Amino acid sequence: MPRAASPIAIKIRPRTGVPDLLRRAVFLDRDGVLNRAVVRDGKPYPPTDLKSFEILPEVGPALAALKSAGFLLIVATNQPDVARGVQTLSTVESMHDILRQSLPLDGICACYEEDGPDCTCYKPKPGLLLDAASKLNVNLRASYMVGDRWRDVGAGVAAGCTTIFIDRHYAEDLRDTPDISCGNLAEAAAAILKDMKAPIRGAPRIPRKT
Repeated sequence: MPRAASPIAIKIRPRTGVPDLLRRAVFLDRDGVLNRAVVRDGKPYPPTDLKSFEILPEVGPALAALKSAGFLLIVATNQPDVARGVQTLSTVESMHDILRQSLPLDGICACYEEDGPDCTCYKPKPGLLLDAASKLNVNLRASYMVGDRWRDVGAGVAAGCTTIFIDRHYAEDLRDTPDISCGNLAEAAAAILKDMKAPIRGAPRIPRKT
């Protein structure tokens, strides 16, 4: 099976009439956060086909609340099964089309590589977040990373975001301590709205050192 033309794909929804200011964003992992993950032996996996791709019921209202509060909503997802040859790029992109049609997202960033020394986008590396932040003028220190795995927390820490861990009780340990832990995206959105920082204008987008 041919590999993706590029190891990283970033599709950003065009925006007009937005002042050139640093924005706040919520970065969202995909499987286990937006859609139901397939859990085997305590470990989560992405759905294999469109029939099993199910957006979780709390996701729509949670994202609507965050959007109303002025956040950009950006998906940041590892999809290494494309590089491994066990999933097609077209199927993954069709899943992302469903997300775009169903949810008020501003962009979807996906890494289609396996983790390795030459890949800068595979979480916990912060490449997906840094690239999206550059394209959308995001202040990472005023933004949030929401995920259900240690890799998501690690990427958020490396990018300088506030990290929110959705605890699905997988059989794996965290490697960084998240700023906030909760049970689902509805709880994560409520925590963000409670914790949200005032907009910061002109602050440099400098990743946190690790």
